[in-house]
Amino acid sequence: MANKGDKDAFQHFGFTISTIVSPLDCGKCHPKEEKEVTESHHAKAAQFVGSLDNVLGRIVEGEPLFNLGCAQCHGRTIPVKNGLPVLGPWPNEGIGRINPDGSKGNCAACHFRHSFSLKQVREPDMCGKCHQGPDHPQIEIWELSKHGIAYKAHQSEIEQTLDRAKWVLGEDYYQAPNCVTCHMGASVTGAKATHDVGARLSWTLRPPISKHKPNWQAKRAEMKKVCAACHQRVWVDGFYYQFDNLVNLYNTKFGIPANKIIKFLKSRHLIDPTPFNEKIEWTYFLLWHHEGRRARHGASMMAPDWTHWHGLFEVAERFYFELIPEADEIVKEKGTRKDKRDWAKFKKELFSRPEHKWFKGMPKSELRKIAEFYLKRYGQTAQ
Repeated sequence: MANKGDKDAFQHFGFTISTIVSPLDCGKCHPKEEKEVTESHHAKAAQFVGSLDNVLGRIVEGEPLFNLGCAQCHGRTIPVKNGLPVLGPWPNEGIGRINPDGSKGNCAACHFRHSFSLKQVREPDMCGKCHQGPDHPQIEIWELSKHGIAYKAHQSEIEQTLDRAKWVLGEDYYQAPNCVTCHMGASVTGAKATHDVGARLSWTLRPPISKHKPNWQAKRAEMKKVCAACHQRVWVDGFYYQFDNLVNLYNTKFGIPANKIIKFLKSRHLIDPTPFNEKIEWTYFLLWHHEGRRARHGASMMAPDWTHWHGLFEVAERFYFELIPEADEIVKEKGTRKDKRDWAKFKKELFSRPEHKWFKGMPKSELRKIAEFYLKRYGQTAQ
C-alpha cells in the first residue's frame, strides 16, 4: 500500500499502491538492513552518471544501451508521471536506483520478488549478475580460485543450508565460502552479518590508482574475522602482505605513470577535453579500467592467472607498446619544442627507475641465465 501523497502513488481497483517498492518501504520491517544498505556503496551506484563509464554507455553507445546495460546494474533516477514510472528509464532493477520517494537503493536487485528466497540471494550467481565481464570479473575470478573450486565441489552440501535464517560460517556450514560469506556473512569468529558490502574492504580497486578506503584498518580487521574461521593468522597476514604489494606494484609501476602521461598530454593541449575521441584515451582506459582492475581483483581473491596473464601482463604490454608509443607520436606531431623537451625528460626519468630499467636492455648476466635455462630445459635458445 502507498500513501495518497506519494509521487508514485496511483489507484488500482480501489487501493492506493505504488509500482516501486523502495528501501524506505522495506525498512518499515527491516530497519537495520535498510540503514546498512542506504549507507553502503551499493546504494550510491547510480552516482556513476557523469563518469567515463557513463560517457561510453550513454553517449558513445547510446541511451537505449544505457537503460538496458549500465542502469540495470547501477540504477538511475526514475521519473514518474501521473503516479506511474516513465517508460525508457523504467523498468529498472539497478541496485543504486534513485527512487521517486528520494531513497537510494533497490532491495529487489538481489531479493527477487515474489519468493524472497534466501537460497537464491546467497547464491554466487546473484552477485555475478553484475560483477562479471572484462572490467570487473569477480565471479569468474572467484570460480577459478581455491575458494570457488572448493565451493563447487561441496555445493550440494552447502546448498542444503542456504535457505536457513541463521547462516553462520563455522556453525551452519564450513566447506567453502562464497561472496556472501566474505562480504556480508556472519562467522563464529565474531563477524556480524551486514548489508553493507563495503564494510570489510580495505582498498578501492576501481579507479585508475587504487587507494585505501577511509577507516581501512578497521574494515580489514572485520574481513580478517571471516578469514580466521578457516585460516591461521600467519596465512591471513601473509595473504594481505602479498595483496598489498601487488596493488602497490600496479600503482607505482603502471597506474601513476600512465596517469601522468595522460595529464601531460592534456595539460599541453595535445589531446582535447572530449573523452574517447582519440585512440590514446581508449588505450589508457583499457589499461586501468579493464586490465588493471583484473590484476587487482585477481590478487584480492587469490586467482593467479587473472592476476598475471589476464592482468598485469596485459597492463605491461599496453603500457610499454601502446600508451607510450602513442604518446610519442602525439608529442612528435603536435608538440612545441618545449613539449618535446619536457616529454623526453619525463621518459628519461621514467626509464631510469629500477622497475623500468629492463626495457632499455638487461644485463648480459641476466640474458645468459635465460639462454642457459632454455638450453638445459628445451635444448634450444629462447624463442
